Amino acid sequence: MKTGWQQIIARAISPVLALAAAALVLFVTLTPVHAETNLILPVPVPAELNALRLQPALGPMAAPPVPGQQVLTPALLANYVKRQQQLRSVEVTPAGPQPELTSDLLMGYIGRGSIGTNNTALSAIASFTQPAPRLEPSVTSDLLSAYVESGYQPTARRVEVANGERECLAQAIYHEARGESAMGQMAVANIIVNRARSSRFPGSLCGVIYQNADKGKYRCQFTFACDGRDDTPGERRAWAASQNLAKRVYAEYAQGEEIGVLPGSALYYHTTSVRPSWSNTFSRVATVDSHIFYSPN
Repeated sequence: MKTGWQQIIARAISPVLALAAAALVLFVTLTPVHAETNLILPVPVPAELNALRLQPALGPMAAPPVPGQQVLTPALLANYVKRQQQLRSVEVTPAGPQPELTSDLLMGYIGRGSIGTNNTALSAIASFTQPAPRLEPSVTSDLLSAYVESGYQPTARRVEVANGERECLAQAIYHEARGESAMGQMAVANIIVNRARSSRFPGSLCGVIYQNADKGKYRCQFTFACDGRDDTPGERRAWAASQNLAKRVYAEYAQGEEIGVLPGSALYYHTTSVRPSWSNTFSRVATVDSHIFYSPN
């Protein structure tokens, strides 16, 4: 019997206990937590500073003129200076008035900022206190002398030499290969360039083409250069083609580029109509049109 009453009482109290527990949870959850925090808010702008900001440019009583029509007068300038002084006299920093800038304060700032950092103030001071680096002249008399000794030529002389080299090459192409194809003419020009770059021959195109021309008839390297005939080109179209090709080949020669028709080792050639004795001692590298080209062994 007692057990039955206990069960009835337990059943009646259970909903009450559940409601109490729920209320406790809500109370704990919704109750704000008061934690100690350091909240930093902006310092309010003083009233006198706001009043100064609201004043017109000409003072508290004058009305501002239309924008763009205001004339800078001594009175306006004096008013502006006075107003700026008043604005700067209001202390708005939370730390209060700043200390006077003394030598000790400045050196302390420099000392703190110089540890492990690039201090701009110290750099600015150093730029005024340290002497400026002395700039040495890039061109000296010794440098100019060495440049002149290494083969310096004025621009006018360089142009003259280049024109002469192109003229010599055009003459050789015209007299040696004007009846050949473009590839055949290029091959002859290639031999001349290879010789100018070889230590076995003169170091210029004209020097290669007219080598030994002063030693008598048929004693030179290229027959037209010492056969005693007039070298003035008689075929206008062929001469124009030789000049154009010479211009192209000379540009590649002057820039150190390969002509590309023959290998750089090719230094000799003859027509297919003859068989000189020296041809048996060289290596044949190509036959282009009516010319056979050789390299020394």
